[in-house]
Amino acid sequence: MVAVPAGRVTLSDRRTRRSWQVELQPYRLGAFPVTQAHYARVTGAWPSTARGERLPVEGVSWLDAVRYCNALSREEGLAPAYRGVDGERVEWDAGGDGYRLPSEAEWEHACRAGTAQARYGPLDDIAWHRGNSGERMHEVGGRRPNAWGLHDMLGNVWEWCWDVYDAEVYGSYRVLRGGGWFDEPWSCRASVRRRSHPTFRIDDVGFRVARSG
Repeated sequence: MVAVPAGRVTLSDRRTRRSWQVELQPYRLGAFPVTQAHYARVTGAWPSTARGERLPVEGVSWLDAVRYCNALSREEGLAPAYRGVDGERVEWDAGGDGYRLPSEAEWEHACRAGTAQARYGPLDDIAWHRGNSGERMHEVGGRRPNAWGLHDMLGNVWEWCWDVYDAEVYGSYRVLRGGGWFDEPWSCRASVRRRSHPTFRIDDVGFRVARSG
């Protein structure tokens, strides 16, 4: 886990053309997306299509990700962050000290690592995308990290975030960030948002964990 400093990030919504600022307290974020080996150790499951211990776990839904967070918290003697994980009405207990998904604002703040640019370095140096991935996933940590020591924030796999994308139009759909191994360079930018249903599973979507404080 990497310590991420407090800060402020501006989020925007293309449909409503609305922008808003979010103030963030310090938190911790996984240096890498959760790997297949770690997911299998915690859950006993190996859902990914492409197999490899150090490959990012993929083929996991948003609900799978929050259940993993709770399982890892219990394993380490921490208070689970989520309630109601057997359905789609999951509640985040902000007072819990356990593992959780980052909020959308936390994800973007961590990705930018104090920069204002769309990317934290030359894309081929920091991310696996359609132009350099050979149309496959790669082991975590194979590209240059950002200034705060976070790898694969762009490219390789999209990452689930806690937030609902746009409840008025898309209901319970959750936010995805970061771009993936099959995406064009345009999608691999700090501000790009994607959405999907919390039960959806596909081979370019994974996640990384966060903790408060």
